Formats: sequence, structure tokens, C-alpha cells
Amino acid sequence: MTAGGRGLFPRTPAAGYAGVGAQPVEFAQENLDRIYREHWGRIVATLIRVAGSFEVAEEAAQEAFTAALEQWPREGMPPNPQGWLMLTARHKAIDALRRKTRWEDVRDPDVVLAALEQMPAFEDEENVLEDDRLRLIFTCCHPALATEAQVALTLRTLCGLTTEQIARGFLTPAPTMAQRLVRAQQKIRDAGIPYRTPPRAELAERLAAVLLVVYLVFNEGYNAAGEGRALSDEAIRLGRLLGELLPGEPEVRGLLALMLLHDARRDARRSSDGEPVLLEEQDRRSWDRAKIREGLALAGSALRAAPGAYSVQAAIAAVHAQAASAGQTDWAQIVALYDVLLRLQPSPVIELNRAAAVAMASGCEAGLRLIEEIERRGDLRGYYLLPAARADLLRRLERWGPAAEAYREALKLATQEADRRFLAKRLAEVEGEL
Repeated sequence: MTAGGRGLFPRTPAAGYAGVGAQPVEFAQENLDRIYREHWGRIVATLIRVAGSFEVAEEAAQEAFTAALEQWPREGMPPNPQGWLMLTARHKAIDALRRKTRWEDVRDPDVVLAALEQMPAFEDEENVLEDDRLRLIFTCCHPALATEAQVALTLRTLCGLTTEQIARGFLTPAPTMAQRLVRAQQKIRDAGIPYRTPPRAELAERLAAVLLVVYLVFNEGYNAAGEGRALSDEAIRLGRLLGELLPGEPEVRGLLALMLLHDARRDARRSSDGEPVLLEEQDRRSWDRAKIREGLALAGSALRAAPGAYSVQAAIAAVHAQAASAGQTDWAQIVALYDVLLRLQPSPVIELNRAAAVAMASGCEAGLRLIEEIERRGDLRGYYLLPAARADLLRRLERWGPAAEAYREALKLATQEADRRFLAKRLAEVEGEL
């Protein structure tokens, strides 16, 4: 994966170390990018466990990949790239600690140095590497950290995204994101947050936080443009990783299914100028059928095991994905699934989505009554999609005056320029009918 035409790590030459294995293979830049994506999190996770420092782990891993960029084009890729990178990263960390020129925050450099010197390359211990990544996910998503810090730290340490990439994805200045990352790492160190997978008694609660972070990353990317695709791709990759590490957790499969089924429609949900395209108007021929097939299988498996909120949302997305056209959508089934979802996760946003489904299943008047009830309670005040949904139903009922008023209200609340253009176009259409 690249950002702005650049690879995932700097193209700055640096001295390296002898590779693991004697018969190198031909170097290709795309292979190094793939290895970065696959192994960055593993290497950083293991170095954090051994060195006890995010800074030591990240900088040593970065230097190892930079050394690979310098040596592998000249000497060829080693037969065991992961082992080479792990060994090189260990040497980089040892050299820096011996010089004691950096990482002053390491509380006991001599202890850390001894641990690094005794550390094997782990090239043949896949289970150890996977355990380290699982520990790191739960450490990054510890409840003592603010949610935005959990998200940023997960993207940095497990996915290897640069601070600039993360900042662009969240429309945040890079210095602000850098401070957020530093504060999160300091809190982990100062509060003594344990680097471990939580005991079984705490697993369900802690896993819920991990899944929420992954879903937040996905939504940020799914609803954004440009760098957004990188974020949603990373969220799907994290979902796959969690599925590998926790194969017995149905909600992990449910979340991955939900992300895949939504991402399958990505290219159809916005016009060429970025405006939203309603589901009923999307060109279903552009939907990614491979992702849909995988998502359907995962959703079915998750629902059969133990339906949870992500699994039920995936089932709703599956109903849409299976419909050959908007007119063939089984809206009654979607309403029934929203009923289940509301019992599992009561939320006014879910109520609003259910109201839209009721409108399609039982008529616009029925949907309007539900939306007006949400408004009477004062829920979702300031949420532009509430008046937008009301406006859409009023438009379908040809109540042009109230529809125009609702579109104006939605326009005042919408902040994304593409959404505002879409609402303005709808407003012009209904005003033309007055």
C-alpha cells in the first residue's frame, strides 16, 4: 500500500546486517511493500514485549526495513525475510541502547539490553509472533486510553501507518496526531498497563473495545475520500488478523463480514464528483462480488454461532447484497433484523435506520411516524441524516413544501461538501415542484 505515491516506509539508505539464509531471491519493491504490511506488526509486537518500549520497537523496526531497502536490491531478498528483519531490528535496538544516545525514557536500559541480547530471531516460532500481536492489540485498545488514542495507536503499531498517513485519514494536523500517539505511549508506560491478552473473565468486555476500534477505523475510511480507502483497507486487514488470532469468536467474524459487505459497494456509493448515491440508485454491477461471497459466508457462520450486534448488522448488509435489484430487496426481513439489533444495541441511529426500512416495507407514512417520534424525544438533534431522512420520505409522498423545508434543515447541519451538494440538488428538485 502506498500513500501519495510513496511506499510505506522511507527510501533512505542505511547500513544493514547479514541476512538469514544463504540463497537470496531476486528483489522486487512490491515484495518489500507486501512484507512490510504482513510483518511490521509482528516485529514491533515482539520487540515491545522484549524491550518494554514502543519507541524502541518502532524505531528499530523502521531502521530494519530501511536497511532492507538498501541491501535487498543489491544482494537479493533473503529466503526468510521475516527472520532477517527481526534479527536486524534486534541489532539496531541493541546498538542504540549500548550507545545510550536515544530512548532516555527506557527505565532500565541494562535490563532491556540483556533481554534483547538473549532474544532469538523467532523465525520458526509462528505461535510466539501471533501471541505477541494479540497482546499488542489489547494493549493498544486498553480502556484506560481514550478511544481516539486507541485508534491512532493501533494504526501506528499494528498496521505501520506513518503519523502523516493517520493524520490525513482523520483530517487531523500531523503534529496533533503525533502528540496523541506520544501521550498514549506515555500513559501505557506510566500507568503500567500490562502487555498481555486479558484473562478469559475480561475477554468479552475487552474484545468489544478492540472490535469498536477496528469498526471506527473502517467507518472513518469508508466515509472519507483519498486517504480514506487506506484506513478502511487497514481495518479489514485488522479484522482478518483478529479472525486468525481468535477463530472461536463469532463477533469477530461478524465484524469482518460487515466490513466486507459494505466495502463491496464502495465504488458505487459515490458519484464521480463525490456525491452520495442512494442504495436504490447504485449500479449493482460494480459491486465487488468476491467480497460479497466472502462476507455472506462469514455472516452466516457468525449468526449460526451466536448472533451479536456486528453479526446482525452483517445480516442486514447481506440482505441488500443478495437482492438483484432495489425493488427485490426483502425489506420485511431487514425490519425484523433491525428489531433484533435494537434489542442487542438500543440506539436512536439504529431506530432511524429501522424507520427507513419500515418506510420501504410498509409505506412512507409508517416510516414518517417513527421518524417524528425520534424527533419528539429530542434524540439525534443536530444529526443531519434525521431531517434528510424525513425529507426523502416527504419527497416520495410528493409533499413538496414540507420536503423542501426538511432539506433546508439538513443542509444547515451537513458539514461534508459532497453531502451538501447532494442535499442542495434534492432541494432544487422539490422546489421546482412547488
